[in-house]
Amino acid sequence: MKTEITTPEELESLNSTTPAALIYFYNDSCAPCVALRPKVEQMVNQEFPRMAHSYVNAAQYPALAASNGVFASPTILVFFDGKETFRVSKYISIDELAGRIERYYNLMFD
Repeated sequence: MKTEITTPEELESLNSTTPAALIYFYNDSCAPCVALRPKVEQMVNQEFPRMAHSYVNAAQYPALAASNGVFASPTILVFFDGKETFRVSKYISIDELAGRIERYYNLMFD
């Protein structure tokens, strides 16, 4: 499941209806955001197929970003059981991100 989130209600709905979710906050004028997005998408699709992933354009929806404590792009929030489990921001390693997700993901789905 991949969607663009534009309201707090959509974010809440995603977290309340899925056991695992990754929310990617980005900005179209941020080169690392644009370069990282397809890598994150591929990682989730290949390694964590039961995890929902959605996107928030922090430039278009700054109040949504701010209400989630996101003030830098890119920022990734990872939720398990509707609770924020961890977040990473700015300099993101796909391998490190996958390793952190895997630990929780395996506990939940294996």
